[in-house]
Amino acid sequence: MGTVIHSTLLVSDRRAERDGWIRFEDGRVSSRGDGDGWRAATQTGDVVIDAAEIAGDGAVLTPGLIDLHGHGGAGAAHEDGADAIRTARALHRAHGTTRAVISLVTASVDDLEARVAAIGRLAQHEDDILGSHLEGPFLDPGHHGAHDPELLRHPDPDTVARLLAAGEIGGAQTIRQITIAPELPGAIDAIRAISAAGVIAAIGHTDADADATAAGVDAGATLVTHAFNAMPGIHHRRPGPIPTAARDDRVVLELIADGVHVADAVMLMLLRAAPGRVALVTDAMAATGMADGDYAIGALDVVVEQGVATVRGTDTIAGSTLTQDVALRRVVGLGVPLPDAVGALTATPAKVLRRDDLGTLRTGAIADAVLWSRELEVARVWTAGAVR
Repeated sequence: MGTVIHSTLLVSDRRAERDGWIRFEDGRVSSRGDGDGWRAATQTGDVVIDAAEIAGDGAVLTPGLIDLHGHGGAGAAHEDGADAIRTARALHRAHGTTRAVISLVTASVDDLEARVAAIGRLAQHEDDILGSHLEGPFLDPGHHGAHDPELLRHPDPDTVARLLAAGEIGGAQTIRQITIAPELPGAIDAIRAISAAGVIAAIGHTDADADATAAGVDAGATLVTHAFNAMPGIHHRRPGPIPTAARDDRVVLELIADGVHVADAVMLMLLRAAPGRVALVTDAMAATGMADGDYAIGALDVVVEQGVATVRGTDTIAGSTLTQDVALRRVVGLGVPLPDAVGALTATPAKVLRRDDLGTLRTGAIADAVLWSRELEVARVWTAGAVR
């Protein structure tokens, strides 16, 4: 038995197809088209959905959203174990994020090993969990952000090897990315080792200049962790990491589109400077979907006021309370065409992850999809063809 969804604007692969339809079977996209072709594609026993009946006139269907970088939600932090991760994932799934990398803040190496292994085991059984992201401990102390500076360290070969080994579960590497400041002693060799293990090396929490950034990219780094945040800004004589990465086709840049981490005009500048190479992420922490109040990120106390999280007693931003549907609406509101905005939440992160079966509604892809109203409010979510 399959599922047929028809009479929708079908947005995928940076294109929009009016009056589109799609059919899922066995967790995959089995066929798609436009007009009345869905009638011939429908098989006995299929569930047939008129998109307008669920989402109203102007319904939109996109691939499921992919978050490369998030720390929790619904009051739960990823450091708190499998049930907390499931709780956070349920919140973000309801907002359209069908797959996510599980980010961890800096901790002791022993704790990171245990947490990476636990996430790896979870990812073997829960298809919406893509693996782990170590946002530390290899960060510049001067740009530590909401990471405990006492736990930061240089990327020595033994520590890198220990963490990578912890991610090896059932013969597969489950760490998806490691954030690293390329100017640290040993960082270039570490980036090579991380990349050789099939893990994304992401430049971030860094004081790197243009040369150090370029050296990191040449060594294998392919991602920038939350561009503009916890790194030097753009200077006309000292360009730093952002212009260096934006001009290099090998690199994708994460962007937190909440209007707090990066001003709207600057977000728009980056989206235009690196078309198809900006991935909209949440960097969401436990307070996402919750009321203002007191929370924590790792070992640090956090205060959330009017939805903005900061480390207690400072003005340092401590993650976000963003969901990816809000990010989509925000960048579309800035004038970014809908297919491009959707691509920044689907095709681009899938490309970074080297997953050509995700982030698209092409025939044969995994049937992750989100049905939206004309106003881009989530109406229904499918993961591998099933409503979740």
